[in-house]
Amino acid sequence: MAKCEICEKTLSHGNKISIARSHVSRRATRTFKPNLRTVKANVNGEVKKISVCSKCLRSGKVERA
Repeated sequence: MAKCEICEKTLSHGNKISIARSHVSRRATRTFKPNLRTVKANVNGEVKKISVCSKCLRSGKVERA
């Protein structure tokens, strides 16, 4: 399952709306997946491969090995 191991970000659901938007009532559901990266990180002094979203990587919540 797509899930960030730091912030627990998972799939989110929303609506897909047509580009023309002439018929606003026509909607279809879609899913938004988190932008995950597999990185080697220091976890409790050990080097492990974990799935982390790009927002956690940029903010410095993960210490890369």
